Amino acid sequence: MSHSSSITLYDTTLRDGAQGEGIHFSLADKLRIAQRLDAFGMHYIEGGWPGSNEKDIEFFREARKLKFKQARLAAFGSTRRAKTPVEKDSQVGLLLEAGTPVVTLVCKASMLHVKEILRTTADENLAMIRDTIRYLVENGREVIFDGEHTFDGYKLDAAYTTACYEAADEAGASYLVMCDTNGGSLPPEVMKITSELGARMKKGKLGIHTHDDCGLAVACALASVTAGALQVQGTINGYGERTGNCNLVTTIANLQLKLKRPVLPDEKVAELRDLSLFVDEVANQRPNNRAPFVGTSAFAHKGGIHVNAVNKLSASYEHIKPELVGNSQRVLVGELAGRANIMLKARTLGLQLEEKSPEALKVLEQIKHLENAGYEFEAADASFELLVHKALGRYRPSFELLEYHVSIRKNGATNEDTCEATVKVEVDGEKVYTVAEGDGPVNALDAALRQALIRFYPKLEQMKLVDYKVRIIDSKSGTAAKTRVFIESSDGDTTWSTVGVSYDIIEASWLALRDSVDFLLARKEPEIRNSRT
Repeated sequence: MSHSSSITLYDTTLRDGAQGEGIHFSLADKLRIAQRLDAFGMHYIEGGWPGSNEKDIEFFREARKLKFKQARLAAFGSTRRAKTPVEKDSQVGLLLEAGTPVVTLVCKASMLHVKEILRTTADENLAMIRDTIRYLVENGREVIFDGEHTFDGYKLDAAYTTACYEAADEAGASYLVMCDTNGGSLPPEVMKITSELGARMKKGKLGIHTHDDCGLAVACALASVTAGALQVQGTINGYGERTGNCNLVTTIANLQLKLKRPVLPDEKVAELRDLSLFVDEVANQRPNNRAPFVGTSAFAHKGGIHVNAVNKLSASYEHIKPELVGNSQRVLVGELAGRANIMLKARTLGLQLEEKSPEALKVLEQIKHLENAGYEFEAADASFELLVHKALGRYRPSFELLEYHVSIRKNGATNEDTCEATVKVEVDGEKVYTVAEGDGPVNALDAALRQALIRFYPKLEQMKLVDYKVRIIDSKSGTAAKTRVFIESSDGDTTWSTVGVSYDIIEASWLALRDSVDFLLARKEPEIRNSRT
């Protein structure tokens, strides 16, 4: 098999990724992602299957108006139907009408599927492969051959699967992609079959397309590359049917940083985290905090011994420099923390705290006490920062709570709820009493508190609650269980998270809400104090 040694990346987020449960792309979403992938440096972008739905046909129409600087756009489809001349197959015609420089063909490479799914003969399937590829190549298209069920088919009948690949190679396919369609193969199997198939190919380059049903999609892709594959197909963040496809984000990082097989400039690899978050945002998916390389927790350290070590040498517990993939080191604080955690965590927040200082010990003891009571500060940086301010004697309450009250009324006739909250606070000796309604008790409480404070702190007009999460800490206690509440807030420029814990969900919400307001005012107090009306 003759080939260049460079590896190309083929992204199928917009087609194969869209088949994942909970993934829904609008036409605008698909166009945005395609442009972002091109800017990132992706070599091939599969836009969809023009023979399957109107949205994909419209995507290719709109994509013609875009100028792709790096990527080659691919339309996905299948070989001609059995006993149908290729030039008369409507689905093949739509592939040409899509106007893309590349067409990717899914072809049966398993005797089982030829007989039981296509219900045709082995020779007719080979003819379908040859005819369709030649026809598209003659019409000026680069053709990528995706052999469906390659590995399962090879294990069942190696001679026939090989014949499928030889037919595609002879017909002029640029890449001969081996697909682990059911995701059931192991890396040693993939490596062996890649090597054996590669030895029989004359012109085309081998590629690999894996699924994650065994949690091995990335491992199998890397094994195939090690054995000679020169194209990796996958999706951003591993979106895909069932358990997903090969995660290109993880694969790119491993190829570039571990196998030393450069696929992109280093500065593009440093955009991996941003790309991952962008696609999650467009797809309306919550990012995976534990995602390798790019997850929020990928370089997070909690154990005191670990934190002490990374403070001296980050490589002691980090396999790469986080910034190589656009990530950053995080220090967590909790019951397993030592003073080094507290010091480093404070430092990341711009606070100076010496490891052996009494203040550090005070913060550590307070955190361990609170976590024993059910608090968690890993996702509540703002509440942690307030703790440090209090330990350093820098905290000054922005207001004093005198009382609050929350009520919910149900109208039996209309089945409507009315939530009302009253808040009485004191600011610099002045008492303020407010009443507000809201969509639920917490929203009403938030509205009443800000209504009471906004005359003193106008900047609170910009603050809003972004997210609200509730966790029952000890479910075995039933209604007597403690409740942990996380609140995420924003002022339009930054976001911050706070936590509150209580046996009463309203009390827990109040504690998190108070921290949220206090955090904003503690950071902007000089500016706010000067702008009082």
